[in-house]
Amino acid sequence: MKPSHIICHYGEIALKKGNRLFFERQLVKNIQQQLEKDFADSIKNVQRKFGNITIELQPEQKINLSLLETTLAQIFGIVNFSLAFKIDQDLTAIKKTVYELLKKEDFKTFRITARRSEKNFPLTSEGINREVGAFIVEKMNKKVNLKNPERNCFIEITNGNAFIYKQKIKGAGGLPVGTAGKALVLLSGGLDSPIAAYYALKRGLNIKFVHFHSMPYTSKASLEKVTQLAKKLKNYKASGQIFSVPFSDAQKEIMLNCPDNLRIILYRRTMLRIAEILAKKNKALALVSGDSLGQVASQTLENLSVVGQASKILLLRPLIGLDKEEIMQKAREIGTYDISILPHDDCCTRLMPKKPELRSKLDDVLNAEKNLDFEKIINTALKEMETILL
Repeated sequence: MKPSHIICHYGEIALKKGNRLFFERQLVKNIQQQLEKDFADSIKNVQRKFGNITIELQPEQKINLSLLETTLAQIFGIVNFSLAFKIDQDLTAIKKTVYELLKKEDFKTFRITARRSEKNFPLTSEGINREVGAFIVEKMNKKVNLKNPERNCFIEITNGNAFIYKQKIKGAGGLPVGTAGKALVLLSGGLDSPIAAYYALKRGLNIKFVHFHSMPYTSKASLEKVTQLAKKLKNYKASGQIFSVPFSDAQKEIMLNCPDNLRIILYRRTMLRIAEILAKKNKALALVSGDSLGQVASQTLENLSVVGQASKILLLRPLIGLDKEEIMQKAREIGTYDISILPHDDCCTRLMPKKPELRSKLDDVLNAEKNLDFEKIINTALKEMETILL
């Protein structure tokens, strides 16, 4: 049997009360846009229904269901989705369809899980469970197991029809991208910042990227990696726009005019100043970084505080409470790990101090910055910046 529909369920969107329609409409829009590339001829429509988003498939078209599942699993806002069969709200037809779905499967125990959102259907959810379950027991000689069944068949009575499906496929969860405003992500070629971008997208942010490089003193490897990482994140509806900012001149100024132990702190504060200007030009209300508390010398509480005060707009740090293993696990899950571990010269590792300051003080940093011409540094960096569109 070929599924006729895909039922997409959301989670916290249902709690939005007066704003729920806004979130539902954005989710429908995102699903439509994500499916356009590979499934334009296979999708009949995407509609907002009561309690779910329903995708109707073109019955005459062949469709790569595996690729479709992968695409839907990357759309934030969908908690789970199911390949479903639409039939009339008729108990006999429901029993027959459930039987057709299960008859070729190898299992000993099962359960029926019905959900009735339309109260005019003559049976309650429990009544449907009993009637259909008894039918399967009689026809297939299987046993009901409500706690740990080998097979679970779902029945939804909604929107004037009955939908039957066997599996709930896990989605990305979160909120639809585009519902929380715009942000600019500081994207390096490492493990952390792509995962910070992922979590920013998951909370509904529409993101662009800024990458700082030290070419020609370092190779193009970091920029090539960042481009690959941004392409991966486009699968989750990142914009694919990268502001590539040369940073070697700024580093030279800091190295020649400031204390050695504050060098990394000053690098990062300068990056935030530049990123803040780009954020405002792009109407972004926040910056996003991949900082994790205590992971490296620049990420002690004192250093994070001093660095963060260089930006007047909100600085988000989605990874602040995650350890390295948790970050690596998420990188493996979303496909950025193998890219991030490729060798490259990071701009912040160039001209590293022998002994970086672990607990910097704002007054010391501000005094050091008096030796820097930030207007010149920032204008030079922005003038030589390139914009990459993926």
